[in-house]
Amino acid sequence: MARETQNVRAARVGKIIAALRQAYPDAHCELNYSNPLELLIATILSAQCTDKQVNIVTAELFRKYRSAADFANADLPELQRAIQRLGFFRNKARSIKACGQKLVERHAGQVPRTMEQLTQLDGVGRKTANVVLGNAFNINVGVVVDTHVARLSKRLGLTHQKTPEKIEQVLMKLIPQEQWTMFSHWLIWHGRRRCSARKPDCANCELQSLCPSAGKCRP
Repeated sequence: MARETQNVRAARVGKIIAALRQAYPDAHCELNYSNPLELLIATILSAQCTDKQVNIVTAELFRKYRSAADFANADLPELQRAIQRLGFFRNKARSIKACGQKLVERHAGQVPRTMEQLTQLDGVGRKTANVVLGNAFNINVGVVVDTHVARLSKRLGLTHQKTPEKIEQVLMKLIPQEQWTMFSHWLIWHGRRRCSARKPDCANCELQSLCPSAGKCRP
């Protein structure tokens, strides 16, 4: 595909958004949660793990730990055992306990609603903060860039950047702000259901006519 002008790319992005919206009208965060604290904890646990595995763990975890104080006061070895089927469970348990302590000490046990305050919590980087802000509070501060979003953004020719931080900055300029949260969901759903890393289904892809990588992807 020839090098696009900004206007041409913007028009193509609009068509990509329309196609994804039509393909995945029910797209949403696939972590199970019932309040902002549960989403925060589930997102911390999701690093290097599938949402399916996290949901198995949190089904029991959230019955026992119901508040920030519960996590703050948790017995660390017991908390580790509760999440040990997940990768890096020891580090995650320490982060979750420390996160609960800061929520109690600094925010009266409530999950804060700003990027700055969230990223000061243990285990919380910009991606996790974006997940919480966008899904728990409907606040679009940035774009969640996970492995699916990073991979598809490159395949779709939206960016050549390699780091999540730089990819996010590009996407924030291309995508209308009110759609930042949903754009991530749409790409994640597309990555899981159609455009996999190793065997993308280009022949049946809803974005085939809009994708410069169609039929050319390599594992």
